[in-house]
Amino acid sequence: MRIAGAPISWGVCEVPGWGHQLDRERVLSEMRSVGLTATELGPDGFLPHSPTRRKALLEEYGLRAVGGFVPVVLHEPRHDPLPGVRARMRDFAEGDVDVLVLAADSGADGYDRRPQLDATGWKTLLDNLRRILAAAKGRGPAITLHPHVGTMVETREEVERVLDGSAVPLCLDTGHLLIGGTDPLELVRRDPGRVAHVHLKDVDQGLAAKVRDGGLTYTEAVRQGIYRPLGQGDVDVAGIVTTLGQSGYSGWYVMEQDTVLTSAEDDAVDDVRQSVAFLEGLA
Repeated sequence: MRIAGAPISWGVCEVPGWGHQLDRERVLSEMRSVGLTATELGPDGFLPHSPTRRKALLEEYGLRAVGGFVPVVLHEPRHDPLPGVRARMRDFAEGDVDVLVLAADSGADGYDRRPQLDATGWKTLLDNLRRILAAAKGRGPAITLHPHVGTMVETREEVERVLDGSAVPLCLDTGHLLIGGTDPLELVRRDPGRVAHVHLKDVDQGLAAKVRDGGLTYTEAVRQGIYRPLGQGDVDVAGIVTTLGQSGYSGWYVMEQDTVLTSAEDDAVDDVRQSVAFLEGLA
């Protein structure tokens, strides 16, 4: 298995006011201490903007970059996302980053509210996905779409609409899919060929249900511990990994357990260490 980390597991997030943001030296050192050899990029500014400097910094910690989360407004008819996505594709290619992980950004700060799309918005979103895939063909990083709470592709119905209406590969985020009402194992069994990248999360199903029902915001649920170390929640992580392996999946498994830290004294690395041990036990 190719196992990578993600800065969000250390509470490093692009959302304003999310929580205490640890410095990159601590995060990268702790990634190395648990045996990781790869990471996703994290939010803009966490790592150097220069692809050359970024790659050199990661190499100092024995790490390489395998993916990056890129929220992009795809549904607005008056906004063309392609120039910005092309710029990020060039950046990823220069820095040897394997996968560009798109999210259908709502345009709002954070992931606690979003508009509902009408027919025009859906047509624009799907058309933009097709344009981005065409622009990426034969060059640069792989393009995936990340169904994500608080974005324009969150619910089971919305995920199905993307699968039926486009050819975009998915970043299979087991936590966000479950919270949005999609069984990630069912999706993998039905259509493993659409999975090009994996974010592994384990989830407290009770808190997930409260988010779906509107009883909790996503941020509140993260603060209350909706994400658990792998193997300690309600996602069949072992079944997903086994099914993907049997289908020939050879991409990365990125451990992503979103957390909110209150100070530099908070310890995030223990949950990551437990998750690494769980995954290594599946190999």
